[in-house]
Amino acid sequence: MINKLTVIIPCRNEVKFITECIEAIYACQLPESIQMKVFVIDGMSDDGTRELVLKLTEIYPNLFLVNNPNRMTPFAFNIGIHEGGKVDFVQIVGARHILSKNYLFKSLNKLKTDESIWCVGGKIINEFINENGLIISKVMSTTLGMGIGNFRTLNKSGFTDTVTSPMYPFWVFEKIGYFDENLVRNQDDDFNFRITNAGGKIYYENGISLKYYVRGDYKNLWRQFYQYGYWKVFVNRKHKTITTLRQLAPISFVMYLLILPIALVASTELFAFLSSFLIIYLILVSWFSIRINNCTSKKSLIKTWITFPTLHISYGLGFIKGIIQFIILNQNPSENQKRLSR
Repeated sequence: MINKLTVIIPCRNEVKFITECIEAIYACQLPESIQMKVFVIDGMSDDGTRELVLKLTEIYPNLFLVNNPNRMTPFAFNIGIHEGGKVDFVQIVGARHILSKNYLFKSLNKLKTDESIWCVGGKIINEFINENGLIISKVMSTTLGMGIGNFRTLNKSGFTDTVTSPMYPFWVFEKIGYFDENLVRNQDDDFNFRITNAGGKIYYENGISLKYYVRGDYKNLWRQFYQYGYWKVFVNRKHKTITTLRQLAPISFVMYLLILPIALVASTELFAFLSSFLIIYLILVSWFSIRINNCTSKKSLIKTWITFPTLHISYGLGFIKGIIQFIILNQNPSENQKRLSR
């Protein structure tokens, strides 16, 4: 039986990674019964990405470069789905994602053998392009950094609330619709939440993996997680619910930090009591930093230590901004928060 597979790569200015991404897809082990087409949906890159992809189309005849004039990720997803036409399965791969050779085959098998599963994704192996990226990748692999239950920290197969580089049966889009083009960030979280609401299951397969090149500077990391928090509130407003309890931890931490000075003025006893939680947090950060840093250098240890609150505070502040803008003022997303970090 022939199965048709569409692979979608949303992309903009990824000249450093796009070749490895595409070559890894074509290195995947697939039987002849799988007919695959790969679409790079490019947001009008101006760094040489387009030229690289066009050269690769000469090597891979079922590779196509498609324009995404809107430049935003959810538009790229939807353009790719429509370009692929009526197929059996749709795989989404980030331009910085390097799939393992068994990724596509095992995902297909899982979806074929269990119709209750509407989405499959694998393990992230964080990679880095510099020392900062190495430190950030290590922190993002911890439960303290990303939260308990986050797919980035899972180590055994099972059901979860979202995955990265997901594969879907095509009929899922016919059943629940396409990606929300109003969401610059968190469009995958929104879509997967709609899956679970419709009765579907999302499966994390620990036996497949992808390398992910994390951001290598703190300015873009801050912006990335600030936007995660900001857009998460927009998703919550859309669905009129908190989609995961895990998202409340960073905003709770930021609100706690804002309350501490007030407590100091109000009561020294109250301040002493509340400060104990900050001490516990700092001990945890220090313990995780020492554990994952392996004491390579004092500078590296300090950077590792700083990365944890960078993730938590940026996400929490973005969440607060989202509450003010979307819930209290009932406004639409600002244009500034539609610009992605690179």
